[in-house]
Amino acid sequence: MSPDQTAAIDGMLGEAIRDIGIPPRPRILDSISAEMLKENPDFNRLATLISSDVSLAAGLMKTANSPYFGFRFRARTVSQALMMLGLDVSSRAVAGLILRKVFISVPALERFWDASARIAMVSGWLTQQLGNRNGVRAEEAYTFGLFRDCGIPVLMRKFADYTTTLKLANDAVEARFTDVEETRHPTNHAIVGCLLAQSWWMPEETCLAIRYHHDSVALTLNIGGLPPASQRLIAIVQLAEFLFQTSTGLSPTREWGKLGEACLRLLDVNEEGLAGLVEDARAFLDSVEA
Repeated sequence: MSPDQTAAIDGMLGEAIRDIGIPPRPRILDSISAEMLKENPDFNRLATLISSDVSLAAGLMKTANSPYFGFRFRARTVSQALMMLGLDVSSRAVAGLILRKVFISVPALERFWDASARIAMVSGWLTQQLGNRNGVRAEEAYTFGLFRDCGIPVLMRKFADYTTTLKLANDAVEARFTDVEETRHPTNHAIVGCLLAQSWWMPEETCLAIRYHHDSVALTLNIGGLPPASQRLIAIVQLAEFLFQTSTGLSPTREWGKLGEACLRLLDVNEEGLAGLVEDARAFLDSVEA
């Protein structure tokens, strides 16, 4: 079913899905975004806003000091982290950190957040390896990697048996992940995640990528207005997840078997290129985790 065909259905579902408990956009994110959108943002005010939340400040500094960015000097203050990362990367990192804080009360999510963060990091790295031919920037892929599965903690908080649903969906060899979810619940994490991203004012191509990231048809055909940028985001992060799983043996799923061929075609990566990326990704992960 195309994005145009499902728009009406999504609209009807919207009110019911919000009852599941999609968190509103946090006020601190509004304040930070408003300052960043000014013609001349005040870095001191931004640093003050971020520093008002100790874990947010620590998280941004940890991001700036990550080996992924490879800065020669370590950030010792929030102001330094902002200057080193720049406003665009900082705003995306802050949104990801706040997302994690919103669901801090949901148990058994530590491994989920760690895997999401590492897959997001590999996504940014992979975008750089593939070059500009895909029209996706590293920070866009990184953000999508962080938010792609944001519907999962919403459903975990709502449904006591959702952990079982996740296992069934992850183990499904042929059935679409979201179809497995809908056999047990009134919705799926892709729809819920898209609504969360929309309510948090994420870019449209990111919201659509979240909505259709388990849909192999949407990846294969240019149908119903799904932007090429959304298709490429899905393909890059799905490949990044495969590289992460292959390199670490963690968070295994069956999704690459269902989506991999379409992803490689979209990204113009052949089998030889894939083998090289597997080796390079393993070396990259070793370097940033050393």
